[in-house]
Amino acid sequence: MGIGRPKGSKNRKYSYDFKLMVVKDHQDNHLSWKELAMKYGVYRSVIQRWVKLYNEGILETGRIQNRGNPYAALHTSKSLTREEKLELENLKLKIENERLKKGYLVKGGGLNKEYVTISGANTRSSKN
Repeated sequence: MGIGRPKGSKNRKYSYDFKLMVVKDHQDNHLSWKELAMKYGVYRSVIQRWVKLYNEGILETGRIQNRGNPYAALHTSKSLTREEKLELENLKLKIENERLKKGYLVKGGGLNKEYVTISGANTRSSKN
């Protein structure tokens, strides 16, 4: 049976020092993923990711950056520069354009926002 946490438990947070210790143990002692998982009580896939990030130089910074949407918090920020405002507006227009290409319209806003299909409309352009 595999090693892991009970179902429904919260995600574990590991310190930078702990991650580095596990990575160094892998590199110095050439332990397998399974041996490391058993020794430290961490999933093999998590250890593999730490080693990969370390080899890419990302783990060295001490903090792994989130890979989320970099524009997600822009619309709530009150102190946007002119460039950030333009970038946000450009992104919104690109999203609107992609929705229209797929045949969707956005009606309403905020919590009442809904996506409605364009019935009977041809959203593709033709050059005939």
